Amino acid sequence: MFELLIPFFLLVLLLLLLSIIWRIKARKYISSSTVASAYDAWTQDKLLERLWGEHIHLGYYPSGKNIDFRKAKIKFVHELVKWSGLDKLPKGSRILDVGCGIGGSSRILAESYGFNVTGITISPAQVKRARELTPNGLNCHFQVMDALNLKFEEGSFDAVWSVEAGAHMNDKTRFADEMLRILRPDGYLALADWNSRDLEAYPPSFFEKLVLKQLLEQWVHPNFISINDFGNILRSNKNSSGRVIAENWNSYTNPSWYDSIIEGIRRPFAILSLGPFAILKSIREIPTILLMNWAFRKGLMEFGVYKCRG
Repeated sequence: MFELLIPFFLLVLLLLLLSIIWRIKARKYISSSTVASAYDAWTQDKLLERLWGEHIHLGYYPSGKNIDFRKAKIKFVHELVKWSGLDKLPKGSRILDVGCGIGGSSRILAESYGFNVTGITISPAQVKRARELTPNGLNCHFQVMDALNLKFEEGSFDAVWSVEAGAHMNDKTRFADEMLRILRPDGYLALADWNSRDLEAYPPSFFEKLVLKQLLEQWVHPNFISINDFGNILRSNKNSSGRVIAENWNSYTNPSWYDSIIEGIRRPFAILSLGPFAILKSIREIPTILLMNWAFRKGLMEFGVYKCRG
């Protein structure tokens, strides 16, 4: 019994030490500007792009199949398109990519499905890099915009796409309001996000509270809510038909966490080519990635996917 407790106590000790180190320069959410600053820094140092490629989101791993980390990210986009019904839309349909990052998903939506895509992010550096990576002639455009204050008319888009952006929103209800407001009647919403389990029904232990605190403070997250809670926000929205389906894709996405670390071993020169500070920066992210893996594997965190009609 004692031997089984050793890893647990070591992990707690590691968390306490890291909490001291991380507080020197934690990435706490203060406002939307802190989210923008964090993503500007991640984009400008190029470390995340070198290791994760054009897609700064988790991948999709079919059950029982080995798949390359970067290919898994591309597969995720196609799987979410198919699951959400976006593949039923005709070419030329207007799509808004909320939290587009450096444009990986936007480019697939434009190139593979013929959509007219507008990508928005709160990070000016991401918009700049997305434009640099987008070939001339591809119907894909990017601009800086706050997802909680979309500068589009009601019903402007045939579909809204958002992957792993909602966890950075301090007002989940307004986030849903804005996306559904600019979605045309009977349009499609396809969304994926990091969620916690229902923390009211299943309160976190002391250790789980420590983990959640680090996950919030290190990657500029104001709060997490459950899949069911966000699904209910979508269902109760005045611009929603109420036809909301939500699922937990943990089993498909969890391998991404370990793979994101292994990628640094596979591509050591991708880090070394950026200089000695890149090594320190990459090492800094490993504890948070390991905590993410633990939290998702244990069900403290859940990977929610949502599809909804306007």
